[in-house]
Amino acid sequence: MKINWKRLIIITLITFVVGSFFSLITMNNMDTFKELSKPINVPGILFPIVWSILYLLMSISCYLITESKDNNKDSAILIYAIALIINSVWSLIFFGFGAYLFAFIWIILLLIMVIIMVVKFYKIDRRSAYLNIPYILWIIFAGYLNFGIYLLNR
Repeated sequence: MKINWKRLIIITLITFVVGSFFSLITMNNMDTFKELSKPINVPGILFPIVWSILYLLMSISCYLITESKDNNKDSAILIYAIALIINSVWSLIFFGFGAYLFAFIWIILLLIMVIIMVVKFYKIDRRSAYLNIPYILWIIFAGYLNFGIYLLNR
């Protein structure tokens, strides 16, 4: 399989920019996060490392879909884009507004969208679906952390 590097790089850039857009805007609220009671203390450095890996895996999975000849690829890419926007908006809800319960509900919405995306990806290219398993696991962990923060800081 010949790699279309231009397409892969564009998808990767779009994924990183859209995915981290609201994180960058709300970075000044990260000090508030450090002060919150948490169900488990996670080193802050872990988040940018994990998200960088996840965004790269997500980009590769989307690229595989774009290279497919499947007639359903456009709807799968649309779901990818919607899930990416939902992912990005979570940072605004959680860090920007401090709405921890709503952020948890938003994570559930994100999880549902990503599962739908993975199912669609699986029907087109199984590799693209498998690349998103770490993303699903991270969303579940983030949901646990988010809900714990909500419970411990009301």
